[in-house]
Order: sequence, then structure tokens, then C-alpha cells
Amino acid sequence: MTAFSLSDDQLRRMAEVRALAREALAPIAAAGQPGRVNRELVRALGGHGLIAALVPPGRDGAAPPSALDLCLLRESLARECTGAETALALQGLGGHPIATEASDATAARWLPGISSGEAVAAFALSEAAAGSDAAGLELSASPDGDGWRLTGEKAWISNAPDADVYTVFARTTPGARSRGITAFAVPGDAPGLRGERLELLAAHAIGRLEFDGVPVGPEQVLGEVDGGFGLAMRTLDRYRPSVGAFAVGMAQAALDAAIGHAAERRTFGKQLREFQAVSHTIAEMATRTEAARLLVYAAASRYDRGGPGGQGGSSGQGGSSGLAAMAKLYATETAQWVVDAAVQVHGARALVRGHALEHLYREVRAPRIYEGTSEIQRTIIARELFKGGRG
Repeated sequence: MTAFSLSDDQLRRMAEVRALAREALAPIAAAGQPGRVNRELVRALGGHGLIAALVPPGRDGAAPPSALDLCLLRESLARECTGAETALALQGLGGHPIATEASDATAARWLPGISSGEAVAAFALSEAAAGSDAAGLELSASPDGDGWRLTGEKAWISNAPDADVYTVFARTTPGARSRGITAFAVPGDAPGLRGERLELLAAHAIGRLEFDGVPVGPEQVLGEVDGGFGLAMRTLDRYRPSVGAFAVGMAQAALDAAIGHAAERRTFGKQLREFQAVSHTIAEMATRTEAARLLVYAAASRYDRGGPGGQGGSSGQGGSSGLAAMAKLYATETAQWVVDAAVQVHGARALVRGHALEHLYREVRAPRIYEGTSEIQRTIIARELFKGGRG
């Protein structure tokens, strides 16, 4: 039970999602092929209505979930099945700009499939030379009649090259940095679009995309021409606290495993938990995990109250962007430490391929990099602290 004041409905929903993930989604995730999109899992997420909570099937006025409810959903899934959590988050990240900014025709084409899990979505922002510096991206959108042609590459794109639709950010005004980027909805089978898989530590699909004069029309623009950078940042601002929630879910799973192992394992004639070095380590794991959880919930609640531009309180941490950065930074760094500590408590058995902690050990590393590295989060926090001359 967290000290944060969650409603009975929120707690009940978290328990339901955990049970669903454990009983229905985890077996499907386990049957998937590492480094490939697990379409059966994405369809299962759609069939259980989880994707529709993030990306509605149409424009019938359905509101997206609050940032806090998104965090609770991601934490619950991650605690039981990181594969299901990641598949859901990627559908949301790739589909959110289409749900909020697409033309009616583009929304009608893609939203039903994304929501049901029949169409896999992806968020294509990063490039080999423009990761943390997203405003420096070089994929060009050259005018072509009333549309454009996309030329260049994207790298480190989750769900590539298997996605059915990509939210692609390209440069429409050379030399304008963040003011010259436009977002487009690009079908995965568009002429001139090719991709290749990248073999990374992460279990989900990640790839590189090559655009060779890929045609896009005005109806594929998401939002305003040259307004794509703002759309990317708004999307990331919305999802950043929930990356922390993903990390908290993994940390809690590792903590649960360590507690169970320390209670069951006997060595030198007594239970492992009776050794002070072990019990104090687990106490520290629990304390850091709960602190991360509370910070994530606070950041999400701040976002819900004031949006990405909300003003901070007397604590001086700045607006919700600063608090979200704190949550993402602290939760992902904490999860890395907690999972490593759980492995140490277990010993060599945790390193056996297929062990739950071996899986978590591989999964926990990437969140410190994607959607803004830990170093970028510290930059955001410092910027918010000094905004307006505050010391």
C-alpha cells in the first residue's frame, strides 16, 4: 500500500490489470520472438481495451487517461509483464499524435486499427546524430507539389521496421532548428521506405528506417507545418512521468523477488533474511522504490492539475516539466539499483537465462536512455530551477 492517496477504484483497477497481465498477457509475451513485434500481444492488449484507454478508436469525444492513471496502468503491467507494458506504451507513444493532431481522414484510417491492436504504431523522432538533441534532426521534407518527399534516416526507433504506421518528424524548414520540424503519419509500406533491425539489449523490436524520397501529402501532416517539435515535446511530456512508473513497476517486481528469496533461502543454518547485510539491503530497496513511486505520482498529478506548463509550488522544483524530469530521472536510476541489488541477493541463480531477474536486468537499462537520458533530465531540472532568475 502506497502512502499516496489513491482511490479505491484506482487500487481495484491496478489489481485487475496486474491479474490480467499475469494470467493472460504474460504467456503471450513469453511466446513472442525477442527483437520482433509480438502482434498477438498487441492484439490482446487491444482486445482487453487497454490500448483504447490511451488511443481512442475514433473522435467521439473520449478523453485520454489522466497522467496519473497512465502511470498506474504502466506500473501495474510492468510489475507482472514488461513485454505487455512496453507494447502498450509504444502503441500509445506512436498513436497519441495521430489521435490528437491528425486530419479527419488520417485519423479515420489509423485510429481504429491502432486502438484494436491490428495496426502497430511507432514514434520516429531519433536519428543517429540527433538523439538527445532532437531539434537537430536532419531527415528532410522537400516540397513536392502540394506535399513533400522525405529523404534521410531514423535510428533507434522502437517497433521498426515492423510498424504499420510511423509518426515521423522531419525538417521542413532548413536551419530553423526546433521551429522548422513537421510531423507526418507515414504508412509502413510507403514507397521508398525501407528498414532494418538493430540487435540491442532490449527485448522489443528496434530498428533503423531509410527514407528515399518517400511521398507524403498535406493530409498526412500532424498538427501544423513547422509545429512538429512542439508536438513531439508535448507527447514526451505526457509520457515522461509514466516512464518512471514503468521503472517503479520493475523495481517493485525485483523487490518482491528479493523478499521472497530471502525468506525461503537458508544458508549457514538460518534464513537469508536473518543476515543484517541482506535485510538492510532489502530495506534500502523498499525505501528507494517507494520514494520513486511517490515522486512519479506527484509528477503525474502536477501534470494533470496544470499541464506541461503548470507552475511549481513553494518547493522550488519548477513547473510540471521539471517535476516530470525528476520523476523519470530518479525512478529509472532507482530501478537500475534495485534490480542490481536483487540480483546480488539471489546470487548466480538470478543470472540464469530465463530467470525473472535476468530478464529485468536486461530490461531496466534502456529507460535511463530513451525519452531523454538521465543527463537530459538533469538539464531540464536545472533549467526549471533557474527559470525566471530563481536561485
